[in-house]
Amino acid sequence: MTPVLLLAAGKESAEVTDWAARIGWVVGLALFVALVYWLMREGWKWRGTLQGDLPELPSAPDDPGPARLSMSGRYHGSTTAGQWLDRIVAHGLGTRSRAELTLTDAGLDVVRPGANDFFVPVAALREARLDKGIAGKVLTEGGLLVVTWEHGDKLIDSGFRSDHAVEHNEWVETLNDMINKTETEGAR
Repeated sequence: MTPVLLLAAGKESAEVTDWAARIGWVVGLALFVALVYWLMREGWKWRGTLQGDLPELPSAPDDPGPARLSMSGRYHGSTTAGQWLDRIVAHGLGTRSRAELTLTDAGLDVVRPGANDFFVPVAALREARLDKGIAGKVLTEGGLLVVTWEHGDKLIDSGFRSDHAVEHNEWVETLNDMINKTETEGAR
């Protein structure tokens, strides 16, 4: 055998002799991680405070009419329209969750188990498109259904991903047809 292999075969790791220093480093690291999480939580709460001027989210009407489309999937969050990294966290809009979307003649109903549900009246809808990302979620091109809507004086982009991505194109076409029809009727 070569001398290098003999040396490596005879080496063992050294025993830990300074337990106090080891425990101190572990506790210090744990405190650092806890501090980082606390700072992130405070930043999230501060963003919600800054967005406090956003009105309460509308709820679905008692009788929205028959469903034109429905979809189950995930809600990935909402951002200021055109600024895909400016997440909106007020009123629970920043909370990712499962979602059940139902499109009726009255608007878009978003039911989110474990998070605040909301309703977008058809008059508030502005655009639907396929995109590749929204704050915190990036997918392949066209992997995300993004619905632009107006709430108060703010335009909002909300991102959804269906359990069956082939549904996205139908949603974009139907939503944009409804929006164009509403704008045409409103211009008369």
